[in-house]
Amino acid sequence: MAKTFSPKILVVALIAGLAMLVSPSVHAGYYKKDIVDTAAKAGQFNTLVAAVKAAGLVDTLKGKGPFTVFAPTDEAFAKLPAGTVEDLLKPENKDKLIAVLTYHVVPGKVMSGDIKGKAMSVKTAQGSEIDINAKYGVKVDNATVVNADIVASNGVIHVIDQVVLPN
Repeated sequence: MAKTFSPKILVVALIAGLAMLVSPSVHAGYYKKDIVDTAAKAGQFNTLVAAVKAAGLVDTLKGKGPFTVFAPTDEAFAKLPAGTVEDLLKPENKDKLIAVLTYHVVPGKVMSGDIKGKAMSVKTAQGSEIDINAKYGVKVDNATVVNADIVASNGVIHVIDQVVLPN
């Protein structure tokens, strides 16, 4: 007796196959945008992207990586004391701006699952250690990760609710 497939099963199988073709978790090459372009497209990192440009770090963060970026939102930058961002963006404060921005970057690609339930200090691109506590949620120094694992072609972005500053 020949087996026949119901049209319903065939449609479900076809949809599942198409989903696998476009699923970002299935194909690592799917992520075509680097960290800078991913942040720029998100629309909530305008201040961060402007600061990265002012610091001359665009080419670095578009580089091969991988990088883990703890990315403060525009709202996070707005929590800083009045005038802080404007002051950091002045050409004469470029070194300080670079220090602040690179403190938000950890070499390598660290996904939230890699650190779940752990507390540690890791070396940043700035050279200092940053505290990460993933025992109850995820804290990065005093900031809270509000959205994790935004994968880019050259690393990952974790969205934080505050700007973290090196000691």
